[in-house]
Amino acid sequence: MIKEQILALSESLNAELISTRNHLHSHPELSFQEYNTANYIKQRLDEMAISFTEIAGTGVLAVVTGKDPSSRTVALRADIDALPIIEENNVPYKSTQHGVMHACGHDVHTTCLLGAARILVETRNAWQGTVKLLFQPGEERDPGGASIMIKEGALENPKPERIFALHVDPRLEVGKLSFLKGMAMASCDEIAITIKVKGGHAAAPHLSADPIAIAAQIIVTLQQIISRQNDPFNPSVLTFGAIHGGTVSNVIPNEVKIMGTFRAMNEEWRFKAHRLVTAQTTAIANSLGAEVEINIGVGYPFVRNDEQVTTVAKQLAEDYLGTSSIVDGAPRMGAEDFAYYTHVVPGCFFRLGTGNESRGITSNIHTSTFDIDDRALAIGAGMMSYLGAVG
Repeated sequence: MIKEQILALSESLNAELISTRNHLHSHPELSFQEYNTANYIKQRLDEMAISFTEIAGTGVLAVVTGKDPSSRTVALRADIDALPIIEENNVPYKSTQHGVMHACGHDVHTTCLLGAARILVETRNAWQGTVKLLFQPGEERDPGGASIMIKEGALENPKPERIFALHVDPRLEVGKLSFLKGMAMASCDEIAITIKVKGGHAAAPHLSADPIAIAAQIIVTLQQIISRQNDPFNPSVLTFGAIHGGTVSNVIPNEVKIMGTFRAMNEEWRFKAHRLVTAQTTAIANSLGAEVEINIGVGYPFVRNDEQVTTVAKQLAEDYLGTSSIVDGAPRMGAEDFAYYTHVVPGCFFRLGTGNESRGITSNIHTSTFDIDDRALAIGAGMMSYLGAVG
């Protein structure tokens, strides 16, 4: 009964969902600056007569109750921020904010949760319990809006027994969902290294230390932490994405800065690697006559999908869409602040297929040409509301 209601409602809301997504896509805002986005969400919730509170600065926490509200509590989460990317898509709903783009699909996530809110309200006499809707800011920026939402009580009064979230996946064809039990995404830490020397003339390297050569040795040597000090069956990534130093060819600079990211799926190894990076970098720099400053910013923890919750979610998805539409996911070394929720309550983070190769919708997230097949919106809204109602 409830499944048929949700399927019908999600399809009837298709035009509204597309309009919502197009509006959000056209008006992106960066992390923790989502003021207009939050106001839009609150306006839509008001129209649905859904109570809400402001949280985490630009976040919104809403509650929908069914029959016997105290019998169960489920949380559904969507992130609402965009990325500092110049959009290159030539579409009517192209970003109107130059240099800001919903290139990670958070406009889709927000649309699906607003759609789920409407469906849950219209079916509230057919399901039991309480559903908390978390419209969360700042997923793309430390310390992560999820951590602030939790500190400000988003998972309290009442505390949900489980939490669900979806994420767009352009590599997955529209019409499909993917689920993965256990370790799903990596922790993410940022590494900043500053090498300091007394520079000099490029033709007289013996009179000074060379921070560029030292930086090169540090970058190459640190890779051995992954290849020779880590269990090869323990997923881990160390990548340096930026190096800055010097301005001309004939001067040895006084300083070089290196920035990188470290990913892991094991907390013991994660912090052991931090110590190894610090010790190895210090030893190399000091042995070559340089001073060094090392800052390792501890970021998001790993995402672990609860096995029981994910099993139930996958079964509900198979029931909702059919078994042929559900596929097994794979672990990813990307990071996601949904991890914070999964360390407090059992959770499931699943993927929503948004790609369509025949239409050329294949660009990955975090690119200037990312887009979706908008048929995914009704699927996402329906699945989220089904999980809220019976998950």
